[in-house]
Amino acid sequence: MAETKKIKTALISVFHKDGLDELLKKLNEEGVEFLSTGGTQQFIESLGYNCRKVEDVTTYPSILGGRVKTLHPKVFGGILGRRDNDGDRQQMAQYEIPEIDLVIVDLYPFEDTVASGASDADIIEKIDIGGISLIRAGAKNFKDVVIVPSKAEYSMLLDIINKNGAQTDIADRKMFAERAFGVSSHYDTAIHEWFAK
Repeated sequence: MAETKKIKTALISVFHKDGLDELLKKLNEEGVEFLSTGGTQQFIESLGYNCRKVEDVTTYPSILGGRVKTLHPKVFGGILGRRDNDGDRQQMAQYEIPEIDLVIVDLYPFEDTVASGASDADIIEKIDIGGISLIRAGAKNFKDVVIVPSKAEYSMLLDIINKNGAQTDIADRKMFAERAFGVSSHYDTAIHEWFAK
């Protein structure tokens, strides 16, 4: 499996913004382009960084009360496209799909919402769909993509970038992928347990 990969474009879609500013500062210094939606995009811009809107890439607005923002072939194609596959590369060019090298996600707080005694309707709205899909896609394509699946991993990526610049090796990416499937597994287990009650 391949080598060192440079991070050029980062898709950032997070619920918890705390702790993100230091990582964004370093990524910006390294010339990484930011891509985001809604509140995360506003947060990135409030720090003084340029941030491309996901809807400018997809040509779709956030719809259904925010339930559908990132779920689009131009986003998932950019994450899942295999950089060493000629067919994938040709299709990415044909459909103007940008390569996304880094995905940073922090999921809706499902367990905290359940613990707060919220209504069933509020709990259901905290079942993250886009975020969990981004995590799985980034982890599946760890050969080419870095997936940061929760705020617990912000500092891990920051350490790597401080040491090596905006690049990772295959061992780094595989480690993040393992953590990503741990996050998604825990999250789905919590949702399953709530439904089972």
